[in-house]
Amino acid sequence: MIKIVRIAKTAIKQLKKSPMQVQFKFNAWVKMVSENGLENVRHISGFHDEGLKGKLKGIRSIRLNDQWRAFYIIGNDDEINFIEVSEVTPHAYKQ
Repeated sequence: MIKIVRIAKTAIKQLKKSPMQVQFKFNAWVKMVSENGLENVRHISGFHDEGLKGKLKGIRSIRLNDQWRAFYIIGNDDEINFIEVSEVTPHAYKQ
């Protein structure tokens, strides 16, 4: 069960620039993953955890609000599974 969350420096910087509600939801997600495991948190519909397609295959995202997303990769570090949150950004909608 994956319970370790690592947050990249760039994601921390981006998170500081995000609205407070986004920071709150992200921190809630990290806490829930640490306590309950990623597999259980994925089933919570409020985060809309989904795998990306195309060039970004292998990366997953969670929705922090209508605009903001956090992107993460599941890694393996000597038998310790972890999540590395690589980016927290406003979603660019195609027009």
